[in-house]
Amino acid sequence: MTATAIAHANIALIKYWGKRNVERNLPAVGSISLTLRELYTRTSVTFRDDLDGDVMRLNGAAADPRALRRASRFLDHFRSPAGIASPAEIVSENTFPTGAGLASSASGFAALTVAAAAAAGLDYNPRKLSELARIGSGSAARSLFGGIVEMHLGEDEDGADSVAEPLYSEDYWPLELLILITSEAAKDIGSTDGMTLTAATSPYYSAWVNAQAHDLDAMRAALAARDFEKLGELSEFSCLKMHALAMSADPGILYWNEHTTALIHEVRALRKRGIAAYFTIDAGPQIKVICPPGGSAAVEAALKDAPGVRRVYRTGLGPDARIVTP
Repeated sequence: MTATAIAHANIALIKYWGKRNVERNLPAVGSISLTLRELYTRTSVTFRDDLDGDVMRLNGAAADPRALRRASRFLDHFRSPAGIASPAEIVSENTFPTGAGLASSASGFAALTVAAAAAAGLDYNPRKLSELARIGSGSAARSLFGGIVEMHLGEDEDGADSVAEPLYSEDYWPLELLILITSEAAKDIGSTDGMTLTAATSPYYSAWVNAQAHDLDAMRAALAARDFEKLGELSEFSCLKMHALAMSADPGILYWNEHTTALIHEVRALRKRGIAAYFTIDAGPQIKVICPPGGSAAVEAALKDAPGVRRVYRTGLGPDARIVTP
């Protein structure tokens, strides 16, 4: 009983920050994201009777105990319905830095979901897989799908309707992105801990939640019209609101470094020179630049040698998560 899957990282245009139910990992707001072709996780799951307990290797090394416990608990959602008592061997590799604000948990748990379901012989539809992936990591629900994806807030207390769905395929609008790496270190505070602290202590949290429906409506309209300028403006607005919210926690959470801030100003300067580019940033110091079709080469030439840029990934929109040959 073994299977291997690939799932791609995603970057939210309209951000997800906060949970309405921590135990079930239900989001406090909906979100809209782009799935990234060049950033992905490849994960194999093998159920083995010869193991004393679950084992996990991540990027060629034994996973730390906390990550192993998290993966083990997650696999129980597949073992139980399949009637499997065997421990599992998990082998996972990322094509990009892990835990550094590049959605490695999204692609990681999406790949683990698809591989575990296949290895357990569970014939789940994409909606069910998205629901399960959300239990592992909220943004993983979006990485089940390629192209442009919306994560629904949902209303059911059991989370059955808190799932992602594809809005447009990867071919609908061939947007291009640059991911500028300013640090490859793992962030000091993970997204889940950051969301929990923010929800509990920020005086602005309710305003963030209440404004999300309007932002989602506006982004859907921009996507339907293929309005790049509006998409970019909304993405930057949502990004800055999310980080301002995190900074307003007690104690304040600051995911940026000095290079992140400098690159924000560089992207804005490019627009003043007539080069179409907009930024967004997840919970980390890396800056992602959204470019129109055919526009990333000029932006990369302008930014790749900027101070603090350690590495650049250039990507288009990616496909659905899927089973692959080991």
